[in-house]
Amino acid sequence: MPDLNHQLWEVKKKFNIIGNAKTLNHALHIALQVAKTPMSVLITGENGSGKESFSKILHHYSLYKHGKFIAINCGAIPEGTIDSELFGHEKGSFTGALDNRKGYFEEANKGTVFLDEIGEMPMTTQAKLLRILEYGEYIKIGSSQVRKTDVRVIAATNVDLMVAIQKKKFREDLYYRLNTIPIKVPPLRERGHDIDLLFRKFSLDFADQYNTSPIQLQEEAKKLLLTYHFPGNIRQLKNLVEQISILENQEKNISKTTLLHYLPISSHTLPAIHQKKKTEEQDIFYKIILDMKKEVDEMKKIIFTLIQNQSMQEDTIHTKTTTAYDMHPNQNNGVKMIGENTPEKADKNYEENLSLESIEKQLILKALSKNQQKRKYAAKSLGISERTLYRKLKQYHLEKTI
Repeated sequence: MPDLNHQLWEVKKKFNIIGNAKTLNHALHIALQVAKTPMSVLITGENGSGKESFSKILHHYSLYKHGKFIAINCGAIPEGTIDSELFGHEKGSFTGALDNRKGYFEEANKGTVFLDEIGEMPMTTQAKLLRILEYGEYIKIGSSQVRKTDVRVIAATNVDLMVAIQKKKFREDLYYRLNTIPIKVPPLRERGHDIDLLFRKFSLDFADQYNTSPIQLQEEAKKLLLTYHFPGNIRQLKNLVEQISILENQEKNISKTTLLHYLPISSHTLPAIHQKKKTEEQDIFYKIILDMKKEVDEMKKIIFTLIQNQSMQEDTIHTKTTTAYDMHPNQNNGVKMIGENTPEKADKNYEENLSLESIEKQLILKALSKNQQKRKYAAKSLGISERTLYRKLKQYHLEKTI
């Protein structure tokens, strides 16, 4: 029995797979192991990462390799016709059904059906697919006859099916029936120096195709390429190399500046390192904003309390002033207040005592005194954070009071 490395080398050569990343080799090893079984397989991975190549590997090394291999994009078939495409229909079963038609599951009997983008399959069709997986049975549209088929089903998706299940867009029982042995195809950005290998391979291919010299990358350009996000994965890299091969007729030694002209830079496609740094900075910024919001909310509570206290004190002073008018009328049409204070002087003292700073100080000192100078409990009784209390103590020079 050939060793694993030799097996992987043969598979890569046969299916034109370039790269030596551990994640890629691991996915290929799983594919070779499960290919020999009749199990259904779910391949997950981003668009352009090479999921269809894995489906062909599974078919080639399976018990169904002598049968047909039919690849179907579930997202490209209208919901109204997908059942007819997959399971077939009888003549006259619906408008436009002029003849009997075989579905893909009938055509691929003893072979393999690859259902790409299975997350786009309608729920009613999913129920029929589950019946095929469980019992190998299906019914054509317009027929009541149960038919049998023996096919290997391989499914692929670029979406999180668990999220789709929560949103009631994918059947949970179908997910677990397909996901017995999952294969995760790694995105290009996680394959390290495979990016450079693929770039050189595509460069040679297009040089041969367009009868020109192959393009090469300067060191700084290569570093940029290795850290680029590549949302379109291998497909995007191939298109990138083709563009540069055609448009850069004179200079074949590509610099970082030249490469930047061809890389679509956005918040989602920044180089991986820069993207990570930006994310960390955003997290810090958001934390600061949340802290500020919390402090503003705490200050609103304090001000609301102050306004209530102010209203109560105004009512008290108004009552005392009215009483003073009644008790001490001045013969010169003036008013003499209790305690020998005039109304003007009382109002002035009142305004001074009710300044925000003075009331805040009084509240803070009272809370500290009540809680034996313990900031934690004082802050809690004031309805603010300990951090805000510390800032207020410093603002009003009250640290020495503790």
